[in-house]
Amino acid sequence: MELGETLLLLLVVCISTFILLSSWSQIARRRQLPPGPAPLPILGNLLELKAHDMLRSFKKGFGIAFANGERWKQLRRFTLSTLRNFGMGKRSIEERIQEEAQFLVEEFRKTHGSAFDPTFILSRSVSNVICSTVFGQRFDYEDKDFLSLLTKINENFVLMSATWGQCYEMFSWIMKFVPGPHQRMFQNLNNIYDFVAERIKMNQASLDTESPRDFIDCFLIQMEKESKNPLSEFHLKTMIMTVLNLFIAGTETVSSTLRFGFLILMKYPEVQAKVAQEIDDVIGRSRVPKVEDRTQMPYTDAVIHEIQRFGDVIPMNLPHAVTRTMQFRGYTLPKGIDVLPLLTSVLRDPDCFSDPENFNPGHFLDEKGHFKKSDAFIPFSTGRRICAGEGLARMELFLYLTSILQHFALTSPVDPMDLDLTPPVSGFANIPPTYPLCAIPR
Repeated sequence: MELGETLLLLLVVCISTFILLSSWSQIARRRQLPPGPAPLPILGNLLELKAHDMLRSFKKGFGIAFANGERWKQLRRFTLSTLRNFGMGKRSIEERIQEEAQFLVEEFRKTHGSAFDPTFILSRSVSNVICSTVFGQRFDYEDKDFLSLLTKINENFVLMSATWGQCYEMFSWIMKFVPGPHQRMFQNLNNIYDFVAERIKMNQASLDTESPRDFIDCFLIQMEKESKNPLSEFHLKTMIMTVLNLFIAGTETVSSTLRFGFLILMKYPEVQAKVAQEIDDVIGRSRVPKVEDRTQMPYTDAVIHEIQRFGDVIPMNLPHAVTRTMQFRGYTLPKGIDVLPLLTSVLRDPDCFSDPENFNPGHFLDEKGHFKKSDAFIPFSTGRRICAGEGLARMELFLYLTSILQHFALTSPVDPMDLDLTPPVSGFANIPPTYPLCAIPR
């Protein structure tokens, strides 16, 4: 036998042995894990995933690197405290949202009732709230750098939910060398990272420790306080990543929920009319909506909750790693394994919501029309790792929706019956459909 044939035979034997050992390892490991579709060697369950409906194909977690342990505790405690007590400068977070909501009203007014795509108008406005909070300033809606940044965030949100993005999460060790659309995620993230790093440099150059202007200033001050603590998690890298997370999450999740909300309200004009009437009765049309108005507006509150439940923007939640080997319903979950608590399984649970596949504000109203809480309402996740921006997002959704419906009736150029609420991409996120909207002055 020639040397080439010998090497080829050896290669085949090695590959076959590797596949066999991999299969045995998976079988042995899966004996104690919860049931699911049998994975192929090396490929796992990749071939079972559907490009445009990843959520329904998923039985298996994917990994995204987030802070955990002591780092997570320190950063979360600081972030929550800063956002909660953000009375920096002369304005509260609520005032910042109110201001930006009025800018959005003016942008809607400029359309003069003609049809337009609200996607990036909403992204610009919502992003400016987090920009005002984190960077200490808002950006003009026509700022080219700002628009470029939002385009990259939106594109990554879609790519993360598509097949290429999921493949990278499962096979990052090889996918980083494979050309494809997922490579744009890295380029986009690098650009966003550079933007954040530059903003931090600007703050460092003009920092006044006695008068913090924004979240970055607060972080820089904390860095200085803990500069001699070797166990501190407050350093430049964690600051950039924390700001990056706030910026991206604070832009796309709320704007996507509003996009779903406006589409739903056009499809169900009778629901929109009831919300508008409640706005007229409680707020009127001459003053700016306030967060405290929400307690007097049970129907509007129920509609917002139902928009979040039905829109289900982050259906898969974020991955959680098991910190110790544990037993769960007779199965063994080994330490370090990724677990993905599917929020959609609760938000669409027929035992918790009478008509889960349809939009129905009645899910959050009792027989007397009073607002009714539900333990199954968990769009922000639950437990110790519940979304740090929950309070901010709740304020934004209420103030934006009431500010727009205070001044406009939202209508569609097509028959409401023909409006499709189905997300075109369902994976890490449920991506809202694109649609034209007409804002008719009231």
